[in-house]
Amino acid sequence: MKKLVRFRFLLMVFLLILTPVLMVNCSSPKSANGSMINKDAQWYNSKDWLNGLQLIPQESINQQEFFRQYHKNKTWWDEAFNFLKTHDLADMKSGTYVIDSNNVFATITELNPKEKEDVNWEAHRNFNDLQYIIKGKAKMGIASLASPNSIVKVPYNPATDNENFTVTGEKYYDAEPGTFFIFSPNEIHRPAFKVDGYNEIKKIVIKVRVPK
Repeated sequence: MKKLVRFRFLLMVFLLILTPVLMVNCSSPKSANGSMINKDAQWYNSKDWLNGLQLIPQESINQQEFFRQYHKNKTWWDEAFNFLKTHDLADMKSGTYVIDSNNVFATITELNPKEKEDVNWEAHRNFNDLQYIIKGKAKMGIASLASPNSIVKVPYNPATDNENFTVTGEKYYDAEPGTFFIFSPNEIHRPAFKVDGYNEIKKIVIKVRVPK
């Protein structure tokens, strides 16, 4: 009888210890695939890093790579976002604007976008591309540098920080005012080619150095 009472007591103690653990696990936030939301996703989704910039980050942005780079040198990214926030881009003239010496600079262009087939796939190693369509509408192509379907067409040139590819299995997205893209060295991109009905566009490309 004493053994039975002792067993019941130990069982109750075990359940009291286990219940809070189960409740925490059940109430923890989960992502779409059922895994715990990690800190970089929580930080990214907060959009605090935009520092008040009223633009939408495009869904194709490599969040983990952006998180890594931002926290390694946030100053460069803060300067890029602040430039977008504090300038009237629609009225700015075409040209290059130095933001942070050789680390962050912006180029604004007004152009007649090329057909898709006339725009090369490219990637960079030393700089990220933050690209934003100020006026008009275009398309952006994106592919992973690590994909076996991404084959080097023109080898990397350190003088231009550029490498060209042939790509299959790519994805395409609309690019228009309100939403910006970030292409890190992990992404190959086919930038701003023509959309029917839009013969002129104005765009800005902000180059942000990749921290070592």
